[in-house]
Amino acid sequence: MDYSTTPLSDTPPPPPAAASVSGRTVRPGDRIFLGLSRGSGIALLVIMAAIAAFLTYRSVLAISGDKSNFFTTLDWNATGTEPKFGIAVLAFGTVVSSVIAMAIAVPVAVGIALFISHYAPRKLASPLGYVIDLLAAVPSIVYGLWGALFLVPHLSGLYGWLNDYLGWTGIFSYGNGAARSLFTVGILLAIMILPIVTSVSREVFLQVPRMHEEAALALGATRWEVIRMSVLPFGRSGVISASMLGLGRALGETMAVATVLSPSFLISASLLDPGGGTFAQNIASKFSEADTFGQDALIASGLVLFVITLLVNGAARLIIARRKEYSGASS
Repeated sequence: MDYSTTPLSDTPPPPPAAASVSGRTVRPGDRIFLGLSRGSGIALLVIMAAIAAFLTYRSVLAISGDKSNFFTTLDWNATGTEPKFGIAVLAFGTVVSSVIAMAIAVPVAVGIALFISHYAPRKLASPLGYVIDLLAAVPSIVYGLWGALFLVPHLSGLYGWLNDYLGWTGIFSYGNGAARSLFTVGILLAIMILPIVTSVSREVFLQVPRMHEEAALALGATRWEVIRMSVLPFGRSGVISASMLGLGRALGETMAVATVLSPSFLISASLLDPGGGTFAQNIASKFSEADTFGQDALIASGLVLFVITLLVNGAARLIIARRKEYSGASS
């Protein structure tokens, strides 16, 4: 009688199949992580919607009781018998001081980031990067005290120089008085946002593929040409993102601005004249003494700042999306 034998296989039997959804294996840990991440995203949207709804509701109450134009009035008297208040001065001061800060901080920050990432020796780059990062941890009130006690008294010479050579433009005309103006606020904000823009830009520049730089050097490019042709195009979107982070802090800065600025509800053509105001500074200085309607009015101004911040971030995303093909991220 012929008995056929079946050869034994050395391959171990497959493990029991886990539960699958849509043909993919889903383990319990995956379900938990998916639920947590999905819940976090939904919670963020709910919080943002709740903030927007609260600001909108209280703002409608305030604007409906305003006896003047909320967008063009150059006054803030929300506690009078006939409330009259507007955001013209606040919007002007917030935008102007932030633009000054960005114009000063972004070029300096990009230069520092390039120096740390491509020029400085390693023994110098690490301590310098640490010092720059440390500046971001300094509290706002410390910057404000330094600005009020040191920066303001020492800017008189710069103000006089600007008045002598650029005063004919009207933008830099300066009389006598303390340098508690939007220009001083812009300088202080530039110092405050410098670590943020520098740190993010530095990390972006360090991510440039080494092959890009070596290829440019092999073609005979100088160090500056390597940076111009390889580093800056690759890091452009990152620098824009870093700049928007800095702009967000400049728009919402409160204590430092309130400490340095001499507030007044006047719009001056000269950036060196004392006075002006910002949204955050006005809310911080008036909220404690405001009644319920006055608080609603301040919340209405906060809603405008909230919208400006959203528009700035939306514009940044559009700019990054349009320049993505030049960033080198897809290579």
